[in-house]
Amino acid sequence: MSDYKDNEEYGFATRAVRAGQVRTHENEHSEAIFPTSSYVFGSAAEAAARFSGEQPGNIYSRFTNPTVRTFEQRLAALEGAERCVATASGMSAILATFIGLLSAGDHIVSSRSIFGTTTILLTNFMAKLGIATTFVDLPDLNAWEAAIKPETKLLFLETPSNPLVELVDIAALAEIAHRKNCLLVVDNCLLTPALQRPLELGADIVIHSATKYIDGQGRCMGGAVCGTQAVVGEGVYGFLRSAGPSLSPFNAWVFLKGLETLQLRMKAHSENAQALAEWLEQQPAVKRVYYPGLASHPQHELARKQQSGFGGIVSFELNGGKDEGWRLVDATRMISITANLGDTKTTITHPGTTTHGRLTPEQKQEAGISDGLIRIAVGLEDIEDIKADLARGM
Repeated sequence: MSDYKDNEEYGFATRAVRAGQVRTHENEHSEAIFPTSSYVFGSAAEAAARFSGEQPGNIYSRFTNPTVRTFEQRLAALEGAERCVATASGMSAILATFIGLLSAGDHIVSSRSIFGTTTILLTNFMAKLGIATTFVDLPDLNAWEAAIKPETKLLFLETPSNPLVELVDIAALAEIAHRKNCLLVVDNCLLTPALQRPLELGADIVIHSATKYIDGQGRCMGGAVCGTQAVVGEGVYGFLRSAGPSLSPFNAWVFLKGLETLQLRMKAHSENAQALAEWLEQQPAVKRVYYPGLASHPQHELARKQQSGFGGIVSFELNGGKDEGWRLVDATRMISITANLGDTKTTITHPGTTTHGRLTPEQKQEAGISDGLIRIAVGLEDIEDIKADLARGM
């Protein structure tokens, strides 16, 4: 058995490699995968005790699996959370949070600058359940406070946002949320706990699409919700147990391997993205570059304050519209044309017709998604090769 104990005396890199692992009687060094749907009980009494919650232990892999639990405990250790609940995808993590914690008649205040599918979830589906949403500009703290109603239960945001990498002061927004008796939910997908820890800044819940940087190589889908036992361990876990948006053991194992190199990868993504953003600012075809690491970013100082790095997402607006954007995308030879992000391979997409393509023209305008906007998820290739590939279409 390992002498490692999950506590804060260890550094981030150590927890990323060691946290959550409990070796079996085989004394395996790498974490084991438990591809089983069910578990055998020693007696009828033990089965009854497990199902009633009187006795801890495995019951059914829809909601209890050792490999998934190891991933949950490791990510919780990195985020500084009491509890983590893993799900089948990032969107199912968001859905589990909303359904698990809200009721008909409740109200959400959300940033406009969120993933397009999240906007659709809020406007098309949560509204059907009697849960309304008011959208506000992410950086505007006054707008957040003004939008809160007596029935508001939850504030939801991404910071940095996708794809314009806007920020909000998490600590200041947490003060507003708690003064108004609301939960603050932060999607930390773009930075991961390697570069930002929202719970330390006052957030109540952190959500991840583990599909992105936590995996890091574009192999599997998964999500996670981190927070307190009282909130996440009851409401969100209760939804997972009953509704079943479950993470597979194999995907959990892949994510465990991803967490081991997360800090190293996020540092390398950030370094490449910084260099690319600075290069893009010098290109005549580029109207504007969006990256928090640039001094030209309006929230550069806030990013320096609440983040330990600037991340791997660089967006930029071309002088032309959709046609020019598509020409740039199509001119690349190495960069992958895909809407996924967080991969070791650099990816490129035209948000207006992909990730945010289902939004109405009005919603796109409000979210700042122009026809000339391009998003790059900067990978780990040689930075000069990334620049050269983009230069083909400039």
